[in-house]
Amino acid sequence: MGVSGSGKSTIAKLLSETTNIPYFDADDFHPEANVIKMKSGTPLNDNDRLGWLQTLNKLASKKTNEKGAIIACSALKESYRLLLSKNISDKTTWVFLEGSIELITKRMQAREGHFMPSTLLKSQFNTLEVPEYGLHYSISTSPDIIINNIKKKLQI
Repeated sequence: MGVSGSGKSTIAKLLSETTNIPYFDADDFHPEANVIKMKSGTPLNDNDRLGWLQTLNKLASKKTNEKGAIIACSALKESYRLLLSKNISDKTTWVFLEGSIELITKRMQAREGHFMPSTLLKSQFNTLEVPEYGLHYSISTSPDIIINNIKKKLQI
């Protein structure tokens, strides 16, 4: 979890590749209306996110009965994390990727093909409620080091 541009997809894909646990990008589950809204530069509100979060919870719940899942999702607010992990909180580990707005802005401006413009980053930082639990990693650390630390901590 973390704001857009923090490396969630990169870390999740690498972790999936090295553990054979299926990876899912939460952005792929946004309804078209959400994507259009973000492309226009308008931040999503809680009502926009509700159905999306419920869909992701259903996916996560299903996958906990299988091989598990690695889901890259912003999960900016505590209420979102509670909904995402509803009925599976004991099987959920949160990994928070944190970095400065300056570093993440540079990363977002350098990437191509993503629907979220860097102009919405400030609204994500304003919405972010940093969890007091879970694993926290600075994005100034290399992805390989982050992956190795996660695997050691989770013994996977």
